Amino acid sequence: MGRTSTARERLIDATGELMQSRGYSNLGVAEICAKAEVKKGSFYHFFESKQALTVEAVNAYWNAERSCWTTELAATGPALDRLKRLLDTMAQLQRRMKETSGTVDGCFLGNLALELATQEPAVQTRLEEIFDEQIALVAATLNDAADEGTVPRERATAATARAVVAHLEGLVMFAKLKNDPTVLNDLWPHTLLLLGAAG
Repeated sequence: MGRTSTARERLIDATGELMQSRGYSNLGVAEICAKAEVKKGSFYHFFESKQALTVEAVNAYWNAERSCWTTELAATGPALDRLKRLLDTMAQLQRRMKETSGTVDGCFLGNLALELATQEPAVQTRLEEIFDEQIALVAATLNDAADEGTVPRERATAATARAVVAHLEGLVMFAKLKNDPTVLNDLWPHTLLLLGAAG
């Protein structure tokens, strides 16, 4: 049983790692199996399809990233400070990626959402659920900020939270396009503009 779990986990990890830099369409099951050191014939013992494996890789990625989102946004202190820490952490991930690998690979979830916009419904559905969860987390923080008087009440909405997440994802996409994480330097000042908050 331990070997089975280990091989399954290696397939999930390899998929996340390879798709982060290469995407979905440019990656085959044989390459995933080779990276995971799992025989290709064993792949279908664990997953019915590449799509099913991708959903599990997305889940694994979000499970790790969710802890960062919830830790930063649920921390003590003013709501806007918590939101800034989250956005700074997300930007720092891109900077660290550039330092260690030489490239800004962008957001795994955002990259897949762009690539699979009209394909692979199970993956798309899971991505939508995750982005909805991110929006809800930000919306709750904006509500706290409105209670504190640092964000106008009319801006403490799910629509504004969606704009904040879209702003983050958009700047990460531009950082990837330019292979330059300094694109993210304006993330917080422009977020404050979206929120109608004082800097």
